[in-house]
Amino acid sequence: MTDRKHTTHDQKHAKAAKAAKAAEVLAADAVPEAGEVTEALVAEAAAQAIADELAVVTRERDEYLDHLRRLKAEWDNYRKRVQRDNEELRLRAAETVVESLLPVMDNMSRALEAGDKHEEGQLLAGLTLVAGQLRGTLAGHGLEEIGVEPGTTFDPEYHEAIVAQASEDYPEGTVTQVLERGYLLHGKLLRPAKVIVAS
Repeated sequence: MTDRKHTTHDQKHAKAAKAAKAAEVLAADAVPEAGEVTEALVAEAAAQAIADELAVVTRERDEYLDHLRRLKAEWDNYRKRVQRDNEELRLRAAETVVESLLPVMDNMSRALEAGDKHEEGQLLAGLTLVAGQLRGTLAGHGLEEIGVEPGTTFDPEYHEAIVAQASEDYPEGTVTQVLERGYLLHGKLLRPAKVIVAS
């Protein structure tokens, strides 16, 4: 309860107590012949005090219930707004990445079209350029390749062993072949490198 409500509540309670006390004083000072009248006054004062107290409690209950309903409505609105904002943020992030990959797709199409007209070496050079552009674009979005080559010590945090094979060329526990490159996104593991490990 707020201080104001406490004060109002206390004042009402004090009034009811005074009324009950006054009724008791009247009963004590009354002449014996007026006994029935005095009891009626005491009962009436007590009933009035209880009615006043009940009215105060009922009003406070209604105020609290109304406040609780408003809080619930505000929380529901906040939750829906956060969900909507998160979805919008996710869509914007995807839009940025896709838009940055469009030039790479354009260059890939050009390289494939040129492959019909030029020698194999020129096609390979064009595709190498496009692959470099793609790596650069993804690096700009926080993508980093996990450095692993044959002879690298196997690290279960960044490498996934697909097969363990005996090897004469590499010591036990080292990578003998990289089957699929692994990547970090903003320093967090996105996909482990899939490797063959010497046993």
